[in-house]
Amino acid sequence: MNRYYHDIIIAIESIFSNKLRSLLTALGIIFGVGAVISMLAIGKGAQKEILDQIKMVGVNNIMIIPVVEEESSEESSTTEVNQKQSSRFSPGLHLNDVQAIKEVLPTLNSISPEITKNSSVILNGRKSAAKLMGVENEYFNIFNLELEKGGFFTDNQEGIGIPVCIIGSNIDSKFFSKQNSLGQYIKVDQIWLRVIGVMKKTDIKLTRFENKGVNVMNDNIYIPTKTMLLRFQNRAVITSRIFDRRYFFRRFIFSSNPSQNSINNYHQLDRIIVQVKDSKELRPSTEFLSRLILRRHQNVRDFEITVPELLLKQEQKTKDVFNIVLGAIASISLLVGGIGIMNIMFASVMERIKEIGTRLAIGARKKDIVVQFLSEAVLISVIGGIIGVILGIVGAKLIMYFAGILTIISPFSVIIAFAVSATVGIVFGYSPAKRASEKDPIESLRYE
Repeated sequence: MNRYYHDIIIAIESIFSNKLRSLLTALGIIFGVGAVISMLAIGKGAQKEILDQIKMVGVNNIMIIPVVEEESSEESSTTEVNQKQSSRFSPGLHLNDVQAIKEVLPTLNSISPEITKNSSVILNGRKSAAKLMGVENEYFNIFNLELEKGGFFTDNQEGIGIPVCIIGSNIDSKFFSKQNSLGQYIKVDQIWLRVIGVMKKTDIKLTRFENKGVNVMNDNIYIPTKTMLLRFQNRAVITSRIFDRRYFFRRFIFSSNPSQNSINNYHQLDRIIVQVKDSKELRPSTEFLSRLILRRHQNVRDFEITVPELLLKQEQKTKDVFNIVLGAIASISLLVGGIGIMNIMFASVMERIKEIGTRLAIGARKKDIVVQFLSEAVLISVIGGIIGVILGIVGAKLIMYFAGILTIISPFSVIIAFAVSATVGIVFGYSPAKRASEKDPIESLRYE
């Protein structure tokens, strides 16, 4: 062991006597390790964002969304076509659909209707825009939403449509920063609502995913579904009144403005959220729901069914492939760095032939020469790995600060990058070390 310790000391002395050459040799390892750590940190951050998004859209959820199509500007010329259109009138997404799903879907775990309305909140002369949402208590369970204070709707409040609300954290801070909001009243449009709860604040930025079922609740006001239908809007009632007149206006009144020929939104609900018991049941449940609602809507496909979790998982797969490609590209730097170490070590062997011959002549063994040059290569790669780890951590922080991309540095990625750098030193340093140990002492001493 003492012999090997002496060989390592000689390798360290050689590194410090040629600092610039050693630093240039280690550059490939430094940038390779730094790039690997930064790329893995970006990938870890992207994975966390996807997991947060899946949590926000709820686990095993299916979204049923209405589709409102515009009529063609060209009117049908025959009575048969008009009668066919009238006979296929759909009631749209309705509370009756929710009840039917509850009764017949065997994989159902939870279900909640949703009605949204862009509104404004007025209190003490202050006004702010807000999204008003008519939901049931199951909605909060489906999306794993928690309250900061207060409570959820009672059965009585849901059953008869009492004007109560649960407000988002931003609404609470805007209007009740100096007092407790529970029990207070806020005016939404023309209706006064009593505050019974406040949602916990979320800092997750998910606006890109609202079309996949994600909703950031900080500016929302939640009320019972019946309250929304009785006191704010019920499109099903309006539609039933105008439907009998629709044929007359479409048939006998002609308008040159295409916008006047569009069908009003006749759907009572803006969305139905269905949660199944197991993720394996998502696809068969989606097909079942499609057939059920299509039959209830007179074979009018005026709805769309999406599975947000599957969409987000597909996006996660895309990001994983992207991260693997980035990691592979970054790993090429380690390969290039290893080749650089091997080339420099070969050059070092040629420069130090007399030194090698002298050591062999005074009693050094071939193993001593191998240990000396292999230690030098490994030390260079390890030092480069340490510098690369620091560079990678700093780079990941700078990416998050300037680019706004979430980066998470895991100890596992640091250990892996460092271990790879040491392995590169062993693999690419062995060949020059072996070549040095095979030199003939006499020829080495005669070398000019």
